[in-house]
Amino acid sequence: MQTDKFKGNILVVDDTPANLHLLIDILSKQGYEVRPAPNGKFALSAAKGMPPDLILLDIMMPGMNGYEVCEQLKTDERTKDIPVIFVSAINEVLDKVKAFAIGGVDYITKPFQVEEVLARVAAHLAIRNLQRSLSKKNEELTTTLHQLRSTQAQLIQSEKMAALGQLIAGIAHEINTPLGAISSSINNIAGFFAENLQTLPEFFQGLSAENQQDFFALMEKSSQQTTSFSSKEKRQIRKALQQQLEEMGIEDADNLASTLVTLGIYDDIQPFLRLLQDPDRDKLLKTAYDLASFQKSTKTIMTATDRAAKIVFALKSYARYDNFEEKVQANIVEGIETVLTLYQNQLKQGVEVIRNYQELPPIWCYSDELNQVWTNLIHNAVQAMSNRGTLKIDVTQQERFIKVQITDSGCGIPEEIMPRIFEPFFTTKPPGEGSGLGLDIVKKIVEKHQGKIAVSSLTGQTTFTVFLPINFNENPSLA
Repeated sequence: MQTDKFKGNILVVDDTPANLHLLIDILSKQGYEVRPAPNGKFALSAAKGMPPDLILLDIMMPGMNGYEVCEQLKTDERTKDIPVIFVSAINEVLDKVKAFAIGGVDYITKPFQVEEVLARVAAHLAIRNLQRSLSKKNEELTTTLHQLRSTQAQLIQSEKMAALGQLIAGIAHEINTPLGAISSSINNIAGFFAENLQTLPEFFQGLSAENQQDFFALMEKSSQQTTSFSSKEKRQIRKALQQQLEEMGIEDADNLASTLVTLGIYDDIQPFLRLLQDPDRDKLLKTAYDLASFQKSTKTIMTATDRAAKIVFALKSYARYDNFEEKVQANIVEGIETVLTLYQNQLKQGVEVIRNYQELPPIWCYSDELNQVWTNLIHNAVQAMSNRGTLKIDVTQQERFIKVQITDSGCGIPEEIMPRIFEPFFTTKPPGEGSGLGLDIVKKIVEKHQGKIAVSSLTGQTTFTVFLPINFNENPSLA
């Protein structure tokens, strides 16, 4: 006997001992934890005391019938989300409309068919598990967004936020992009459940052994597809596949080729020839397409969540505030990449970033303050290029120093103002766009690290070079 991999806690409610024992026997053999309830009143108490994952609820019971039990369950915060499958004898009147209207998700008729009971129970427990997973992801995302807002409020209070304040709109855009993907995917998943919830158990029960083997082979092949094609490439692949299907004498080759390409089945269709020639082919492929779309939506949620987490992590890393100003070991490249992540919205408008990173050991430093150095220099470079051009970042080792060079292809710094660029309050920006403290702060932070900063500029090539000692406390001398 096949055992379902997903286990759950199930409350079975029936006033007929024989039915109760039968359901307990069927479900227990599959590894489910089953609790019996002989009447509605006992069921309510058991569900509220220890909420189960699923309830099988008999309708016709003395005292309190199944409908009344379900209505009370759905009005209680502790039990309102528990899926309820109604159970009714085939010769009893089952008001299906009422069953779904008061919150039931499915129904089973007596006498029980073991395969039907197990299929419906497994399907609804799987759905329940997915709903919990999505709810947890939403809670994590909400917490992350709260942390983001809190972090932003702290950052704006310091000069460190002078540059980052101009990035808030870009960061919001970068957060909204994965949020939009998550929202769209959740809508797709909800649509999938609404359309397929009641028909999936029946579909799988109706599959022959051969069809079941072919169907799951098709789904496995589809899930392994990772290559992305352009619209032109897809048209070429679809056309070639259509011709192949026509040569095999398979009907409706045009539409069939489109569906198969969408599923990622195009390079070898021989293993699925039997399925493609089956009379129920269209139904099988539609279900496969719906399930593949469901899988794609879950992957999109995972990718979008990772993207949002990366942005928030970068912001938190940048915003970390060291009350004791203690030195820590930090990787210079990681700090630069954190700043680049925060500037992603500005960079993608037309800035090509060229990275030349030598593998270097972490150094002792005030990492938060160095992040402010990279922020100011990258911010100035992007502004100098008006968000269009090439940003080149080199991180190498020169004797006992780490050498960081940030080069932009902007308009350059006029020779007459070059001697003044590190002066406090000196700025060439319009009022309100700069305090004139950015490069002064940068210079002070580098010098605090016993390092040095230099600049060279021509039209189309301005380079700021920062030297930082690998061993902070050895007081190395700069030539």
